[in-house]
Amino acid sequence: MTPRRQQILSTAADLFAARGFHGVSMGDIGAAVGVSGPALYKHFASKDDILGQCLLHASDQLLAGARELLPDAEAAPGDALEALIARHADFALDNPALIVVQEREWGALGADTRAQVRKRQLAYVDVWCDALRPLRPDLSAAQARAAVQAAFGLLNSTPHSARIGRGAMHALLTSMAHAALLPWTVTRPGGPGPSR
Repeated sequence: MTPRRQQILSTAADLFAARGFHGVSMGDIGAAVGVSGPALYKHFASKDDILGQCLLHASDQLLAGARELLPDAEAAPGDALEALIARHADFALDNPALIVVQEREWGALGADTRAQVRKRQLAYVDVWCDALRPLRPDLSAAQARAAVQAAFGLLNSTPHSARIGRGAMHALLTSMAHAALLPWTVTRPGGPGPSR
């Protein structure tokens, strides 16, 4: 993705999060990035396309980053799960506007784009389940998916909860997600360890 397209998507996500998708025009987005509204059509087909690309790009980033950890999940699922949690916490803290847009503007996506985003999201859940299930053999596949999605809810709370500084919030989110997914362990300096 070109830097200009990335700038437009990032700016549009901020505007959509602040005003809602229907409260933002192409002219608003153009003005925020220093071009005319019509000039945006060189980069995107429509405002709907911008919204769709915001969420597709976010899903692609998460999925690609998670897939980088797949080899580690096979060798050391505990380490892979820790890395997945940390990476998602980073994403959530760095992109609160995208989280708001995903949560609030899902219904504004066209059906085709919604299906594409959902496909990527489900693949992302699968990567997490591949890391979690060896550590939680007590969970069925459906329970593991539900647990992972609940952990996403916790990690994605950043637009509402990040009030204590980035470093402290990252540490809090990662320790809470770890405790939610692996309740019999505790986070200690140097990583998770058995709770005894």
